[in-house]
Amino acid sequence: METALLEPARLGGLVLPNRLVMAPMTRNRADASGVATGLMATYYAQRATAGLIIAEAATPNAVGQTYPNIPAIHAPAHVAGWRRVTGAVHDAGGRMFLQLQHGGRVGHPDNSGLHPVAPSPVPLPDTIHTPSGARPAVVPREMTAADVRSTVADFASAARNAVDAGFAGVEVHSANGYLLHQFLSRATNRRTDAYGGPAEARIRFTVEVTRAVADAVGPDRVGVRISPGVTANAMHEDDLDDVYPALVRALAEISPAYLHVVYADPDSALFHTIRRMWPGTLIANPVLPGVTTEHVAREAGRLVAAGADLIALGRPFLANPDLVERLRVGAPLNPVREQHLMYTGAATGYTDYPAMDLVARR
Repeated sequence: METALLEPARLGGLVLPNRLVMAPMTRNRADASGVATGLMATYYAQRATAGLIIAEAATPNAVGQTYPNIPAIHAPAHVAGWRRVTGAVHDAGGRMFLQLQHGGRVGHPDNSGLHPVAPSPVPLPDTIHTPSGARPAVVPREMTAADVRSTVADFASAARNAVDAGFAGVEVHSANGYLLHQFLSRATNRRTDAYGGPAEARIRFTVEVTRAVADAVGPDRVGVRISPGVTANAMHEDDLDDVYPALVRALAEISPAYLHVVYADPDSALFHTIRRMWPGTLIANPVLPGVTTEHVAREAGRLVAAGADLIALGRPFLANPDLVERLRVGAPLNPVREQHLMYTGAATGYTDYPAMDLVARR
């Protein structure tokens, strides 16, 4: 294993015991009103040896909900639910940020009770999971200037709620085809006002959200996630070399604690450009050809060599509550049980993955 990943690191005001980050992963285990459950507290506490846990996407307002049983962070009950989770993680010695995500066009009235909003009325060309099954996505309503302002304020309020709930900070989700990412792409942003058109205008919403969140809780409590070129949720970007350098430059002026790059490619010229332009901590999430100790060690090592400070891992942490120790000693990893990733609401495939000592006794 890349030994640097097992060494301590600083992130804002935190001292991390290692450089391995548990990436945010939607698991659909909140209750129907978006309140984090006791099962979620168990799940995250099991993985508290990660240098940092970035908890799954939580919605900053009701209209931002994507799927059923997604956690939220815009009401007192949400704060109370998350406080149980952070308490369990803190008791186990861990540290947590919370990802803030607005779905934008990735939503459905059957899930939120509200009509989805987006930068432009461009529907998701896919179905949306709802309590009654897969339903065709609806055409979102184009956000007005007032909608934009209120959504920025909702992110700031959600960040304050997250800190009140015991999180060390929040991650602004501007990736993977959700609302902020939708503003970045010409395919989903066809606006002609100050938030559409040239790259400098399309980055404005992400920058305003990040600045408002940083003003609300302090920049050292804020991270931003981006996914240049990632096609999740039917995204398409044709001017990456214009958008992302402009975005990184603008975000650097706010001085968040970190920038988190999804599916980072150490052979990509854009990744190296981002690394050169970003003055702070860079978290990189590798593309893994498989979930094995060897795959994780190799791809993490390549990203460290390319300049990443911290490495965010998703599925390896999902299936291995003791991932850090397994990588430390070179032990095999548990395979991921794909059928239990989402929409099940149960402990199976969630909190029942065994640690090494349990495996050894069997």
